Amino acid sequence: MAFSKGFLIGAATAAHQVEGNNIHSDYWIQEHLPHTSFTEPSGEACDHYHRYEEDIKLLADAGLNAYRFSVEWARIEPEEGRFDENELEHYRRVIACCRANGVEPVVTLLHFTSPAWLIREGGWEAETTIGYFRRYASYVTEKLGGELNYICTINEANMGLQLAAISKRFKLMAEQAKKAAASGAKKAEGTVQVGMNFEKMMENMKYAAMENAQAFGTPQPQIFVSSRTPEGDKLVFRAHQAAKAAIKALYPNIKVGLTLSMHDLQALPGGESFAEAAWDEEFRHYLPYIENDDFLGVQNYTRTQYGPQGQLPCPEGAELTQMDYEFYPEALEHVLRRVHEDFKGDLIVTENGVAISDDTRRVEFIRRALGGVENCVNDGLPVKGYMYWSLMDNFEWQKGFSMTFGLIAVDRATQTRMPKQSLAFLGSYVT
Repeated sequence: MAFSKGFLIGAATAAHQVEGNNIHSDYWIQEHLPHTSFTEPSGEACDHYHRYEEDIKLLADAGLNAYRFSVEWARIEPEEGRFDENELEHYRRVIACCRANGVEPVVTLLHFTSPAWLIREGGWEAETTIGYFRRYASYVTEKLGGELNYICTINEANMGLQLAAISKRFKLMAEQAKKAAASGAKKAEGTVQVGMNFEKMMENMKYAAMENAQAFGTPQPQIFVSSRTPEGDKLVFRAHQAAKAAIKALYPNIKVGLTLSMHDLQALPGGESFAEAAWDEEFRHYLPYIENDDFLGVQNYTRTQYGPQGQLPCPEGAELTQMDYEFYPEALEHVLRRVHEDFKGDLIVTENGVAISDDTRRVEFIRRALGGVENCVNDGLPVKGYMYWSLMDNFEWQKGFSMTFGLIAVDRATQTRMPKQSLAFLGSYVT
């Protein structure tokens, strides 16, 4: 089927993952620490900074009508209070390229990476960050707002709490491994997770603390994807509200929202309380901060199941993606319906996709995910668009370039683009 005219069908990227040489950001510094947790540095990534015209044309030629991308704060304000007009003009050209190709630009102001100076000032646990982010949002909107209809302030604003929960589970596993070692058990690490060398990791953490102290002035820099405290969690959403107010003061007609990372939380018998608590933490407790937003960016990749003891592993025999989570495109429809129960504004799927080497499985993932979106639209849910993650195979943060989410393959030795069948398949849904 094809969606109605005006429905956005596109793909998404994030500046740091595709542009290359984002030298003023916190991530660039962390990638180059001697004891980094990154498998490789981003380097020139996909060189999208110089090749955006080719990439946007590939997207448009396949029939897609929207492109979600981020502007890089660390480029635009490389030093506190010093704004780089040339970098701002670069993003004006990207937006103009979208328009010239009949593509709606959906701009994200912050997609995980921050200027290194912001982290030295206390980062995403510091009250001052709200004012800095408001000023940055105001500057970008003043310069580019006349050319935009959609702005996402912050990508996956709830990521910090999710990481805090994962970190807590990881520490528990490490303690279990230590106890097993003390009792003389062989290969203690194997009792909790294959391939984990906790001793070495703990050793690396000591080095990382020293290296972070040298780079950022603190052994525990509060980057956007650090484990968040409850206070830091609220701070991120207050920064969103401040940025939204700044945008609306300049261009009231721009539709403003943020994006959230959400799982399809399924309760098996006895797991209901765990699933409810997880949904409260992942979504519901943010409602006071977002209920008046123009839209919510829904980002979903898979499901999580709960039993009487809490979170369950993937079902036995389930197809797994390169990211080691379950291939389950039906999750998207379930999440859209669940979100709509409480959030009454427009919904845009700002990320949904799969890291997999077999592109026929990617086509199948898109087919089933969009079937779910169609069901929602037919039932009257205000779903206004779908952005596949990602336009091209890119730098998947700490996992490097090994995760292939893209609709376009990239030969990184030559930066040659090779569109996959999934790109044309997604384009076939556009009216």
